[in-house]
Amino acid sequence: MKPLIVALIAAAVIVVRLGLRRRSSATRAPRPLPNRRDGSVRLVAGREIRERSRSRVFRIGTLIILAVVAAGIVIPVARKGHHPHEVVGVVGSLSAPLRASTVAAGAAVGVQLDLVDEASLAAAESDLRGGRLNLVVVDAQRLVVDRAISAGDASTSALVVREVADVISLQAGLERAGLPARQAAQLAHPVPLPVDSLRPAPAGSTSRVTALYGLILIFVLLSQYGTWIMMGVVEEKSSRVVEVLLSTLRPVQLLSGKVLGIGLLALAQAAAIVAVALGLAAVVGSDLVKGTAPLEVLTVLAWLVLGYAFYCWVYAAGGALADRQEHLQTMAFPLQLPILFGYVTSITALGTTDPSTLVRVLAYLPPTAPFAMTTLVADRAVTWWQFALSAAISVAATVGLARVAAVVYRRAVLRTGRRVRLRDVLAARTA
Repeated sequence: MKPLIVALIAAAVIVVRLGLRRRSSATRAPRPLPNRRDGSVRLVAGREIRERSRSRVFRIGTLIILAVVAAGIVIPVARKGHHPHEVVGVVGSLSAPLRASTVAAGAAVGVQLDLVDEASLAAAESDLRGGRLNLVVVDAQRLVVDRAISAGDASTSALVVREVADVISLQAGLERAGLPARQAAQLAHPVPLPVDSLRPAPAGSTSRVTALYGLILIFVLLSQYGTWIMMGVVEEKSSRVVEVLLSTLRPVQLLSGKVLGIGLLALAQAAAIVAVALGLAAVVGSDLVKGTAPLEVLTVLAWLVLGYAFYCWVYAAGGALADRQEHLQTMAFPLQLPILFGYVTSITALGTTDPSTLVRVLAYLPPTAPFAMTTLVADRAVTWWQFALSAAISVAATVGLARVAAVVYRRAVLRTGRRVRLRDVLAARTA
């Protein structure tokens, strides 16, 4: 799981860096819109969708994400039926119940054991030194291994040796005490006592894995498409195309069309990724489409929409304050900090039975709610009304933020020649 997480995070970084390099080196200015006021927001949105979807960054980034998601689904399934395999040599007599108990001891620690009869102890020791055997059972009295096992050794081979030693010792001792082999086997493997719990079990691995993919998807798309919005605003401002566009459109129409078009493209990409993931999981028999995973899928999609709706206005306002492409790194870094903080904190808390107070608080803050609330849903640590309350807070904050971002955009987008300060824009009179 750790290599998979590293690979997914690396893919996210590659996609974002590709976007920054490609867009920062672009010299072609966006084409202006026709002189029409009817359906202006739709025209701007359509223009953004066409330009972004045709770019190499979008296509290569989508392929990278799909490839990593496909690998994350196929590889665990391919390894699902693979268990470590060890060969146990048997010297002397070993009753059928003891043989069955030995094989069961290996299964108890996740190892498949094959029993091989050896002609003599010398032959068994020779095979043990040559690596053809992993363990030798001698007359159900003792075990022989190639290298001594230390007390702190927690390797698979050490666990197998300890489990086999305990099982054979107990069952053989009961048989020597005069109990029939069948009763000795029953006593050596008693029926476990029932276990009652005060609280339900935490979410299973299916929910955690689905939420893990979801958190990475939200992080990648919010970072990528937020940066695209900022870059698009800066490009239009630095090339003065925005002056032509604003001669036929109101600032709020231009801004709304831009965030709507890029948002639809982000949602389409997310839907494609989820569709490919679920379809591939169904074909190969992955656990991703079993159990409670659909709840996490719907949660991820919902918070992807809410998260983008919040951050698109933040990045649009940030792009209006910048003046040149060189300012992008400086402007983008502080805007990405809450995304990075929410992502790291939430992915660390994923799978815990009792999420920390910090994660629970972050679930109600719009900048970090897309990550923290997804983690709480996966951990079964939130109720439906708490989910709805967090979504309502995010929607209300987005409405207020959109108004502020529209004001900042209108007052700052035509100011060129220097970087604009946010406090100067907010203190200025409405144009």
